[in-house]
Amino acid sequence: MIVSQLKEIKSQLPTNVTLVAVSKTKPESAILEAYEAGQRIFGENKVQEMVTKWENLPKDISWHLIGHLQTNKVKYMAPFVSLVHGVDSLKLLKEINKEALKNNRIIDCLLQLKIAEETTKFGLSEAQVQELLHSDNFKELKNIRIKGLMGMASFTPNKNQIQQEFENLKNYFDALKTTPNLPKNVTIETLSMGMSSDYSIAINSGSNMIRVGSSIFGQRNYN
Repeated sequence: MIVSQLKEIKSQLPTNVTLVAVSKTKPESAILEAYEAGQRIFGENKVQEMVTKWENLPKDISWHLIGHLQTNKVKYMAPFVSLVHGVDSLKLLKEINKEALKNNRIIDCLLQLKIAEETTKFGLSEAQVQELLHSDNFKELKNIRIKGLMGMASFTPNKNQIQQEFENLKNYFDALKTTPNLPKNVTIETLSMGMSSDYSIAINSGSNMIRVGSSIFGQRNYN
């Protein structure tokens, strides 16, 4: 089932859209099944679970941290993480930078914008993004790269609302790309938005990276 679902989704994707297979809570055997079908990018939301899988699974897997990240967990994933999706504070960026330096790495990050109505969703406002990127503190961070933006739409059956939230983020993404005098370690090229329930809307709204779990692996295991 995993292989057929994966192939079905990939067959629908435009060539410019990257698929992150969200493997959180899923066993290593399920990841290997997707890996053997050609998938190389996997997303996890718990650092310790991702570390264990990284230790046990093929080393050419690109691991993305997609959940809300606590600063005290950064050190565990700093040796190998490929992309951190949900950066929502300068404090977190400083910690990622510190641990990247210890590991002689530059770690790629996405800034998370709050586009949903729910108060439970994390993220920065557009004004906070501008303030962060142009701050003196940010300019001192040499071991991180901002590669783009990430957002999560409201959990709602209202597809028009979801589309509007995604389009708002895409409009800001486009505006940010053309902002003059961005720091050298900022390259706005990745727009991560869209999950199993709404990735088609996200792609139509301009997403070039989607995070899909249950549509590949089946419903999430809660533990």
